[in-house]
Amino acid sequence: MTHSHTPQAPQPHVAFEDLSTADLIVDALYAGGSRGNSGDDPISKLIPGVGNQGGFRHAGSPAQGTVRLSVLYTSGNDVDWPDYLDIDTGTFTYYGDNKKPGQGLHETSRAGNILLRDVFAASHLSAADRARIPPFLLFEKAASAGRSVRFRGLLAPGGPTLTSDDELTAIWRATAKDRFQNYRSHFTVLDHNSIPRSWIQHLLDGGNPLEGGCPEAWRTWVEGRVYKPLLAPQTTMIRSKAEQLPDDANGIALLEEIREYFRGREHDFEACAVAIWRLIAPSTGPVDLTRPSRDGGRDAIGTYGLGPATSRIAIDFALEAKCYSLSHSVGVREVSRLISRIRHRNFGVLVTTSHFNRQVQEEVHEDGHPIVLLAGRDIVDALRHQGRSTVPALRQWLEQSFPQP
Repeated sequence: MTHSHTPQAPQPHVAFEDLSTADLIVDALYAGGSRGNSGDDPISKLIPGVGNQGGFRHAGSPAQGTVRLSVLYTSGNDVDWPDYLDIDTGTFTYYGDNKKPGQGLHETSRAGNILLRDVFAASHLSAADRARIPPFLLFEKAASAGRSVRFRGLLAPGGPTLTSDDELTAIWRATAKDRFQNYRSHFTVLDHNSIPRSWIQHLLDGGNPLEGGCPEAWRTWVEGRVYKPLLAPQTTMIRSKAEQLPDDANGIALLEEIREYFRGREHDFEACAVAIWRLIAPSTGPVDLTRPSRDGGRDAIGTYGLGPATSRIAIDFALEAKCYSLSHSVGVREVSRLISRIRHRNFGVLVTTSHFNRQVQEEVHEDGHPIVLLAGRDIVDALRHQGRSTVPALRQWLEQSFPQP
């Protein structure tokens, strides 16, 4: 989910000719060249020897276990493999490099999946094993034109709240004919604002990663597997219409497919909304759909589990769904109905294929109502993270899960 934040001072902008001597500052912009060829890539100038193409860029060989430093680059616009940085928690989700059928999980040309396999395994061993894990540097394609990139931080594999099974998972995807596997990995952005040029060069020269200007957050992780994530807590939850809807044609098509599938029987969207909520909140327990209400909508009542399985408590919630067109916003009337149904120590969920107007968001936020507002973009993000990133895949899921009468 995208949130608005309090305005901050502009981040540094480093010119292309200064890249070879620049430190890495979190959120700083590093300019690409202007010649119109692969030599414009700024990452290869910032980190010599890692190459100028691909999502995985290594200094060293994953197959031989000699990687000294690794760059992860994400464009942020691969709808089939939606890399995602959660700035609230410091968690980065990254997909491996086996993105098409025809080869094995560990047979990719850049050997990125071999590197993921080995570093996540070593991260659970001794400090000496972790000391051989290369630091990961995360770069993201900048929104501006050209090949400029933004540095998003120093990554350590895994996270403080993840199990070993969750940190690295081999997931199945399918084309029209073939099934294949790729990795979904989770990293933590460590709390260190500046990576000194001296440490980068020290690593490239093969030096001890705990020396040469090593950031304290990396040392702490290597020595004790203690994560100190870089957190950016949200300060407001007011989103514009554009922030609540997909910003690409594929995302819009997915929402329109849902809308079309339930056209004329919008109350049946309730079951779909519950399924989408489960994707986002997997600890959701039993949910009961209630009878259609007089205004044409339907409600659902469910529970959300907290705590370990041996001592779990269930929090009740009410869910409502609005299968609206993209131009039809959810207003105060719809949300007020949900608010009236929430009892003490309960919460509410409102799922819509469209967006919420500003007044609704302000009232929910300022009055402290315990209501989750899921807009069209949230639905698309949840579907993409589950591999339902194309209209045919979504249609198949809808037909199998919510068959038409």
